[in-house]
Amino acid sequence: MPFLQYKCVHCGKRFEELVQSHKDEVKCPECGGTTARDYSGTMYSSTGTQSKKCSGNCKTCSGCR
Repeated sequence: MPFLQYKCVHCGKRFEELVQSHKDEVKCPECGGTTARDYSGTMYSSTGTQSKKCSGNCKTCSGCR
């Protein structure tokens, strides 16, 4: 079960949540609002090397290079 980063669309609160799947719906602990995944920090490619251009959002990525 991964810890994922989220940001509330309504109040802007950033937080981490332990989820069973990245597809789980997560509500804001502050206001109960809708959240979106928040990508911050260092990202690494599948080979374990640091990716300089990776946003961490795999939905919009053309693949790790």
